[in-house]
Amino acid sequence: MEQVLSEEPGPVPDALKIVVAGGFGAGKTTLVSALSEVESLHTEEVMTSESEGLDDLEGVEQKVTTTVALDFGRITLDESTVVYLFGTPGQRRFSFMWEELTEGALGAVVLADTRRLTDSFDAIDFFEERRVPFVVAVNCFDGQRTHHAKDVRVALDVEDSVPLLLCDARSRDSAKEVVVELVELVLRLELSGA
Repeated sequence: MEQVLSEEPGPVPDALKIVVAGGFGAGKTTLVSALSEVESLHTEEVMTSESEGLDDLEGVEQKVTTTVALDFGRITLDESTVVYLFGTPGQRRFSFMWEELTEGALGAVVLADTRRLTDSFDAIDFFEERRVPFVVAVNCFDGQRTHHAKDVRVALDVEDSVPLLLCDARSRDSAKEVVVELVELVLRLELSGA
């Protein structure tokens, strides 16, 4: 019997991990969906009366679903590099998952909603305490910029060394700019030895 040799598999691509965090309703699921080259995985569930008193809907009154575990997406940069996106749930009661989702991450995107800016504090504190490189992306809903970036930086008490940019989480191009900014930050930190 003649043995047929199959083509050798190519190299296993480097896998990079980026976490997308932020407050409840800030647009994390939307950003992961906009970036992912494959249909992104979402653990969205319909909000029920059980969340009354737990989830503050001020500013996002129309929200009817919430992420209860994670969002997952993938971006292939080239044949040797794949980026995996992990979106965290925004509510404080799910913050126990952030530790696991962040393990081994290249860095993080903190998505901020100026209608509910204080919801970003937990994520910012989390990444600062763990010294995980992160950028802050202010989601400009409906393309409306409601605040200047420097004012948001002051309100969030974010150091100048942390990139802060305006974005539209629905736009693939805008979301890509956020990820590029994060990668550039990580490279600068690597080169400086920080």
